[in-house]
Amino acid sequence: MRVLLDATAIPPDRRGVGRHLDNLVPALVRAGVDLRVVCKPHDCEHFAALTEAEPVEAWSGTNNRAARLAWEQFGLPAVVKSAGADVLHSPHYTHPVAVRTPLVVSLYDATFFSDPQVHTAVKGPFFRTATRLALSRAACCVVPSQATADELVRTADADPNRLVVAYLGVDRDVFAPPTERQVLAVRERLGLNNRQRFIAFLGTLEPRKNIPALIRAWVSACHERPDAPALVIAGGSGWDDEVNSAIASVPAGLRLIRPGYLPLEELSGLLGGATIVAYPSLAEGFGLPVLEAMSCGAAVLTTRRLSLPEVGGDAVAYTETDDASIAAALGGLLDDPARRAELAQAGPERAAGFTWDACAEAHVVAYERAAATGRRPPGQSP
Repeated sequence: MRVLLDATAIPPDRRGVGRHLDNLVPALVRAGVDLRVVCKPHDCEHFAALTEAEPVEAWSGTNNRAARLAWEQFGLPAVVKSAGADVLHSPHYTHPVAVRTPLVVSLYDATFFSDPQVHTAVKGPFFRTATRLALSRAACCVVPSQATADELVRTADADPNRLVVAYLGVDRDVFAPPTERQVLAVRERLGLNNRQRFIAFLGTLEPRKNIPALIRAWVSACHERPDAPALVIAGGSGWDDEVNSAIASVPAGLRLIRPGYLPLEELSGLLGGATIVAYPSLAEGFGLPVLEAMSCGAAVLTTRRLSLPEVGGDAVAYTETDDASIAAALGGLLDDPARRAELAQAGPERAAGFTWDACAEAHVVAYERAAATGRRPPGQSP
């Protein structure tokens, strides 16, 4: 069985689907999958190193998002045929409608259906349409949590027999309790002295991450503290219009730092060096920053929304999503070093149960199921 994986949706900064595939691809190779990757020209050397096989170079115009989607429809089917693929894995919602090969499609969350208000007026309808097409046409869809599977069944009438849960993994060589040098390097980047504590958030600045509520809660919990921790909002730029207004209301005496996108090698120092990692999300398909923070030995505060309890279990603290609840939870953890130490100890142990090899094994199940059923998209003949 040969699997062709379409990696052309990876963004230049490797976040999201990029980091996922960078870890999944070598795990699939270790699992013995006969894997071919089709990718953008600038990614060919990268995937050649990950797979020890020459990738298929896609059309150079795929660097443009609209052009990539067009190439996916009109160019990718020919690549699938020439590669002799038994299964096509489309790892980011969309897929070519003219393909004649059994499909596996990755769907990362159901929030486009369950929480449409947290998505833009363009993104929501686009991904709802792509998800419905995938659920109706693919032999199998891979999802990152049971909560996502359940929500797709509830909100999009998905067939549960064609869903496979593949929990994401964590690279424990990258996300491990940091050394003192790693923490000091991050502190230097952030402009923090060695004594000042900080609360960290890591993620894209989008409405479902609930960042304005976190900022207001931090102000409420910390503005009267003589040793008030800084708040670090790290991650790629997004589209939450309320973030700037929340920042503008931060009183003098409190320090909020926005370092933007941080390189991968600095994340363990950020997460493991924080007094608390706060991730008060409104909705998640998985919640990879929570897993990575746990692996770094952080005291994590998150919510019980959708998949997050599947990831955090008893190794994180929980809060409701409103300002007052987040403020109370932050204050409680800041005042309870024993509880923070307990969470810091429990996190790496729980995170160790989420591996990319296990994620790859679940994908193999999906590939084998697709190949065995021979289920082709409706209207397509062999």
